Amino acid sequence: MKFTILRNELNEAIQHVSKAVASRATIPILSGIKIDAGFSGITLTASDTDISIQSFIPLETAEKTIATVGKTGSVVLTAKFFVEIVKKLPHEEVHIEVGERFQTMITSGATEIQLVGLDPEEFPVLPSLMEEQVVSIPGDLLRDMIRQTVFAVTTNESTPILTGVLWNLHGGLYKFVATDRHRLASRQANVDSGDVRFSNIVISGKTLNELSKIVPDQNVMVDIVVAENQVLFKLGNVLFYSRMLDGTYPDTSKIIPQNFKTELVLNTKQLSDSIDRAYLLSREEKTNIVRLVTTDNGGIEISSSSSELGKVTEQLNVSEMRGEPLKIAFNSKYMLDVLKVIDSEELFIGFNGSMSPIIIRPSDHENSLHLILPYRTTN
Repeated sequence: MKFTILRNELNEAIQHVSKAVASRATIPILSGIKIDAGFSGITLTASDTDISIQSFIPLETAEKTIATVGKTGSVVLTAKFFVEIVKKLPHEEVHIEVGERFQTMITSGATEIQLVGLDPEEFPVLPSLMEEQVVSIPGDLLRDMIRQTVFAVTTNESTPILTGVLWNLHGGLYKFVATDRHRLASRQANVDSGDVRFSNIVISGKTLNELSKIVPDQNVMVDIVVAENQVLFKLGNVLFYSRMLDGTYPDTSKIIPQNFKTELVLNTKQLSDSIDRAYLLSREEKTNIVRLVTTDNGGIEISSSSSELGKVTEQLNVSEMRGEPLKIAFNSKYMLDVLKVIDSEELFIGFNGSMSPIIIRPSDHENSLHLILPYRTTN
């Protein structure tokens, strides 16, 4: 194998695929990046068996020549060194040549680096998916839907299905749900899906975090291919394969109340800033407990305390208040996680007493909904 390629294009492709390199590979070949040089372009692939990412670099675009291939072939190079080396090469052109027993020479300007290559025949073959269930979604919408739900997955591996985000698509309504049993986040959007529909698709939260990093900033469409136990995301020249999590996701619809005894509408940023200040003390107690109380003058009081540091109390005005007086305690970290992803100036909060779930959603639309279970406190 022998080819010359522009360093920046090679580095960009490496950064994409390296997200799938196994950090603790039980199979040595999975610690590497596979390079295939063909007469149509250069393909880089990495996999940790749960996710696989492939990036294709065409030989040329309308503006410039990116690569020239002197001899086709393949090699696997250890990612840990290959990723760092390419970033630090001195010249904009990189020449890569593979000799006997996969010994690989990387040349850039006056720099020559020899790497021990691995046999590409040992690298796992990417899954071949039937592209019958395909839905296209704007990249920025996909990123928002991930951002507004993925923080609520559990990190407890004893319930593997809850480490993922549930996807359902019916009648053009695409819905994401995540829960760790103490809180829930959901986000939905209308998409042009034709006859495509699916349910109980669960994708690992870690996988979705990695996916969101490589979804392009510019508004491009992402094709999502759903197969039997794999999902493929097509992002231009990048293919991102993810294994689905096994199991049935719990039905969370029954725990979301439709009516409330107390309702508030208030400024998102003001509430976020106030709870952030209260969180500073509640964090010291290792409890994160913050209390919210409705006041006689039609506002609310946010407070928290620390046995060592003292107490924070803050009065907040609200735009609207309806229903019964309320005293409630909740995890301020969970509430801050929600407030960071609410994309409206004002939000709605619904309560059904001090021991029932708290519902938070934007005041101007119902595309997202968040639930937090309160704390039982003695005072």
